[in-house]
Amino acid sequence: MDSASALAGAPVADLQKPICIAIHAMGGQGGGVLADWIVALAEDNGWVAQSTSVPGVAQRTGATIYYIEMLPARLGGNRGAPVLALTPVPGEVDVVIAAELMEAGRAIQRNFVTPENTTLIASSHRSYAVVEKIVPGNGIANAEQVLEAGRKAAKRFLYFDMAAEAERNNSVISAVLLGALAGAEVLPFDRGAFEATIRKGGVGVETSLRAFAGGYGRIRQPPPAADVAKPLPALPQNSGHTALDRLLDRVRQELPEPAHAMVFAGLRRVVDFQDVAYGGEYLDRLAAVATLDRAGRGFPLTVEAARQVAVAMCYDDVIRVADLKTRASRFDRVRGEVDAAPDQLVYMTEFMHPRIEEVCGTLPAALGRAIENTPWLFKALGRIVDRGRRVKTGTVGWFLVLYVLAGMQRFRRSTLRHGEETAHIAAWLDLVRTMAARNYDLAVEIVKCRRLVKGYSDTHARGLGKFDRVVAAAQCLADRPDAADWVRRLRDAALLDEEGKALDGALKTVASL
Repeated sequence: MDSASALAGAPVADLQKPICIAIHAMGGQGGGVLADWIVALAEDNGWVAQSTSVPGVAQRTGATIYYIEMLPARLGGNRGAPVLALTPVPGEVDVVIAAELMEAGRAIQRNFVTPENTTLIASSHRSYAVVEKIVPGNGIANAEQVLEAGRKAAKRFLYFDMAAEAERNNSVISAVLLGALAGAEVLPFDRGAFEATIRKGGVGVETSLRAFAGGYGRIRQPPPAADVAKPLPALPQNSGHTALDRLLDRVRQELPEPAHAMVFAGLRRVVDFQDVAYGGEYLDRLAAVATLDRAGRGFPLTVEAARQVAVAMCYDDVIRVADLKTRASRFDRVRGEVDAAPDQLVYMTEFMHPRIEEVCGTLPAALGRAIENTPWLFKALGRIVDRGRRVKTGTVGWFLVLYVLAGMQRFRRSTLRHGEETAHIAAWLDLVRTMAARNYDLAVEIVKCRRLVKGYSDTHARGLGKFDRVVAAAQCLADRPDAADWVRRLRDAALLDEEGKALDGALKTVASL
């Protein structure tokens, strides 16, 4: 049943007991404003309402729960003021409003959502939690599982991307949520009463009303279809740049057609990282891999190499970090995220903790290697360099420091770090070519193992260590018919935790084979 059909059969509220509403919202989403609007709405229409809030432990590790109970004032009569509860009771909540999809999931886990009583209204967008971001692999929770749980757990489940609707109207999500609540018709107040409450607030009225209207209209439409992965852009005929067009011609002539979309995505990345000549080096490496591939299988070796070689060539060094932090597009994006007005100043403070290893990696190869090979000097410089810094990129001084570092891109090929990365890529692809002749499936899995190496500083060092251990095991397993399966299991284990404990256990299993 879609949302519009569900509205036609909306139950009439039992006014002999309070209407119970629980709002789950994170910091900055206006959950308190939404709760205040609902209380004001009830009171302006002759009802008694009470709201309480229970804050989460910290932003994005626990949402604040706002709880509202309301009932008509006449039920108090001569018996005095009604007694309303301070916290939601599992099984007794009539409406749950979630300002983010996983907060809807948490409401379901707490048994606030029941198929007998509850209308669940949720935004389907995601704001990733810390526990999702710190996983070395893909730690993002499965949104479809939450949607499916909502369909089963709630009497009615109404949802769409309310954050996008708020952004379209240059407003905040709380106004869209209020519109969705009005459109769901679970409260005995008409649309005009809701809009009057917004007007009475007197702050951001016009933008809030637009966002309210968007939420009101969208919630009455059928639920959106499941998200589909965004396809890669097709290889264009030309780019309008002579040197780049020559690279595009090479892609068409030297690489199989099924890999063209991925190759083009990787080519854009490496050219942005360094220059057009670097793009040529990228295609050289892929062409060597493509000669080993098999047409009958869809060229998986070349397709995966196109992805992983691009990532490997665009390693995170100090120059890259400085470049990304000083780009105008980043300042524009942050201004948009905080919804800054044109006349408002926005300052960003970056926490940076470079190690002496990163400093040496940015130096000319001979000088950087000389410092690393001189223990007393390496240690002495480390005491100066190796400490956390709060860098304010909005100030002239710090911006110029990062801008100069970003400008060192033209000298990157002469740095110690570039030499090390180039040697590592060459050794990795040599191993892939060797294995492809013995065990094609294993060669594909070894290519995929490069995703273990990412980030910079300690993160890069840990990932590189995991990569080396998995690849060493792969070479020991090369003659087994199930070698590819074992390498895939080892890679998955390496991505489970930052410390590598799961990988340790998996390697012990492999050693016992």
